[in-house]
Amino acid sequence: MLKKKLSRRSFLTLSAMAAASFTLDLKKVSACASRMAIKQDYTTVIIGAGLGGLTCGAYLARQGLPVTIVEQNDRPGGYATVFDRAQGKYTFDVSLHATSIHNNSMARTLQNLDILDRIQIAEPAHGFTFKSSDMEVTFAQRDPEKTIQLLSAQFPEEAEGIRSFITEAVAISKEANRYARKGIPLKILFPFVYPRTFRIYKKTLAEMLDEHIKDPTLQGILGHVWHVLGGPPPDKISGAMCAVGLGNWLNNGIHYIKNNSQDLSDAMAESVLKAGGRILYDIRVEKINMENNQISGVTLSDGRTIPSIAVVSNADALTTFKHMLPRNTIPAEYMSKLDCCKPGLSTFVVWLGLNKELIDVTDRPYILVISGATPGEDYKAYCNGEIERVPYYVTISDNLYPGYSQPGTATVSLVSFSGFGPWQTFEADYKNGDKAAYYLEKKRWTDTLLRRAEKEVIPGLTSMIEVVEVATPLTNWRYTGNTNGAILGFEYPLDNALMNRIKNRTPVKGLYLAGAWGSPCGGYAGAVRSGEITFQMMMEDWGA
Repeated sequence: MLKKKLSRRSFLTLSAMAAASFTLDLKKVSACASRMAIKQDYTTVIIGAGLGGLTCGAYLARQGLPVTIVEQNDRPGGYATVFDRAQGKYTFDVSLHATSIHNNSMARTLQNLDILDRIQIAEPAHGFTFKSSDMEVTFAQRDPEKTIQLLSAQFPEEAEGIRSFITEAVAISKEANRYARKGIPLKILFPFVYPRTFRIYKKTLAEMLDEHIKDPTLQGILGHVWHVLGGPPPDKISGAMCAVGLGNWLNNGIHYIKNNSQDLSDAMAESVLKAGGRILYDIRVEKINMENNQISGVTLSDGRTIPSIAVVSNADALTTFKHMLPRNTIPAEYMSKLDCCKPGLSTFVVWLGLNKELIDVTDRPYILVISGATPGEDYKAYCNGEIERVPYYVTISDNLYPGYSQPGTATVSLVSFSGFGPWQTFEADYKNGDKAAYYLEKKRWTDTLLRRAEKEVIPGLTSMIEVVEVATPLTNWRYTGNTNGAILGFEYPLDNALMNRIKNRTPVKGLYLAGAWGSPCGGYAGAVRSGEITFQMMMEDWGA
């Protein structure tokens, strides 16, 4: 019956999906790599020591292939890093709030690279908490059935839809996990082997939610993953992408890296170095060089050149193609595709070092304060910088694992997504070092978010503050160079998600992407998986 419904267009689409599967067989790759005539001829430069670049670099180096990672900052990790304040009294994680490292592709990749056993993973007792003025509900850790029961108690009239939606999301995430491990032997079998994904791969998150849930507040809770992906809103974002993320969190739990994300980045960098790769810090790649229509190396900010037959960009794809490559080397069709891709949202973050523990306030590590507005209204509020009403996350680090902060203190972060538009007014002056007006707006946003958090989550918050540090989209741009300060690469509408996502193999011979701007997606797990996919592509292109 299903066969009759498969049009030629659907078949071709499914073929593209199946072709995009990169199931890594390390034994096969290692055997083929050992047959490469002269490994030193297969030189690679990786732009950026973010998680995607580090993953690809570690895989290449472990095959005995020469790889150099060039990082503009003084440490590895990109957004996966930390900073200290008050002479080391407080340590703030730049980006990590929650990831998932259990029974999934990220766990397998870290195991492949002998990293999983070298880091500690903390699993909080509770999942995400959703809070409004008249409601609070918390997802259970690694227990979809319990989460169904908790939500059904809060929304009894939606019990049937809650069960069907969560069941579908978990099933889709399991299919995605199996797809990453096994791929598919015959493309035509995709709808039979992965029926849940096939059913909804053309649907937006809003369409998926509407099939199961009527209550708008509950739709906002179950559909909250669109915030975490950086947009667009549910009526445009890929439902399958969101289902994979939500189902993975519900089924495999959310985790934090102990002591912090820098431990992961350092372990990955060490894996590169131990295998014979090298990492250059405090220097930038200014240009990607080409000869005879293929990659020939890079030029660094100090004028040095590094020859190579391949370049992997863990940097912003727009910067890579528009500012690093020689002109007229990129097919017009590809640039047109890039120009249609929209950078995702940035963030406004307030990090707080408190002079009091919060154990008596709440034991929840992740709290999302919802606005009560529709997702479309929330997205517009992000884009317009309406800090007075946007949803925001509160992460209480000491509820991630005991001892995160020093005794008698607490570490908290307040995170709101933000469009670049509200900060673009200050961009030119900011880049010229004139930041007076920028600082005033930054303070207004900070004060507003602090007042909201004090009223809605942590009573007496402002009286406990010892250290405040703030980052805006312009801060994110300065630190990473990402267009508009985007933190998760391009947005994930239907035409730039899953099989339609910008591919890691580019039309420029020898140039690849790895990280949030390519496939499959951003986030810690997405970036790590992206680096693995790119490594697999390179080995295939080199005949391994």
